[in-house]
Amino acid sequence: METVFLLSILASFVLAIFLFPRWIKKCRRIGFLWEDMNKFRHPKRVASSGGIVTVMAFIIGVLIYIAGITFTIGPESRISLEIFALLTTILILAIIGFVDDLFGWRHGGLSIRFRLFLSFVASIPLIVINAGTHVVEMPFIGVVDIGLIYPLFLIPIGVIGATTTYNFLAGFNGLEAGQGIIIISFLSFVAYATGKPWLAAVGLCIVASLIAFYIFNRHPAKIFPGDSLTYPIGGIIATMAILGNFERIAVFVFIPYIAETFLKLRGRLRKQSFALPQRDGSLKMPYKKIYGLTHLSLFILKRFKKKVYEKDIVYFIFAIQLLLVMLALIIFREVLFK
Repeated sequence: METVFLLSILASFVLAIFLFPRWIKKCRRIGFLWEDMNKFRHPKRVASSGGIVTVMAFIIGVLIYIAGITFTIGPESRISLEIFALLTTILILAIIGFVDDLFGWRHGGLSIRFRLFLSFVASIPLIVINAGTHVVEMPFIGVVDIGLIYPLFLIPIGVIGATTTYNFLAGFNGLEAGQGIIIISFLSFVAYATGKPWLAAVGLCIVASLIAFYIFNRHPAKIFPGDSLTYPIGGIIATMAILGNFERIAVFVFIPYIAETFLKLRGRLRKQSFALPQRDGSLKMPYKKIYGLTHLSLFILKRFKKKVYEKDIVYFIFAIQLLLVMLALIIFREVLFK
């Protein structure tokens, strides 16, 4: 099983590494390019929608894992059902994201209401298999069986919330991919520690694909993720939390995105996360107020550095996320190390 585990992860990474240069070349040839908004005069030279390749490599890796466990220890119906429900959800989100990419953010993309509706549609595979557990622990009340409230209401809210908010904190080279690597790696550890190694394998397949993507997406980016990546990453985080029954842990490490949502609402969802690029490559505040964690990071770093660059902001947000992961290890140690 260890061999199958490692082979599926390796397959996701190798396939992604193989496909990304070809996707980049094709995007340049047909002009499917986006502006790098945090570069001075942002030339149109960056390949688009790298999420399609990332999700494809992830799915192949997971299918190899399913084939491995099926032909070695025999099919496990419940696990296979949950994995295919997860894959269906992620595929739907990738399609939604890709359509949104094609419409273009400058033209408004899909309307907010339509995106929320489609995100609900993406949660249906998890609803129909009655994913997760209905028993929850509530403050001052104790353990409560909430019955159908969980699949019919909490699962859609979780998928819609994670999918939408993960897309808010974006727009800097390497940011979306790096955050996904940190969060999903940790959730994969949580899944393994709580007795769900199959869910850890699924999580690490997308991590492997994201690592390959990060190589091409880090500063200076050769390819952008697009909504075809941010939607599926948010969906995977929500789905892993639901299937692994560790929602509280997932919400805790998702705090940056909750904070980002409140900051975006402050700007009525109209303010962009980008900064103002200068001729020397440094960045300045785009607004007088703070409307996102990227703005907050730039504001804080300006207190310690005369010039702040795109990489500085990305690494600063990574540091915040890693700190939350370490705090989660302490706060939830009884669950993780029992």
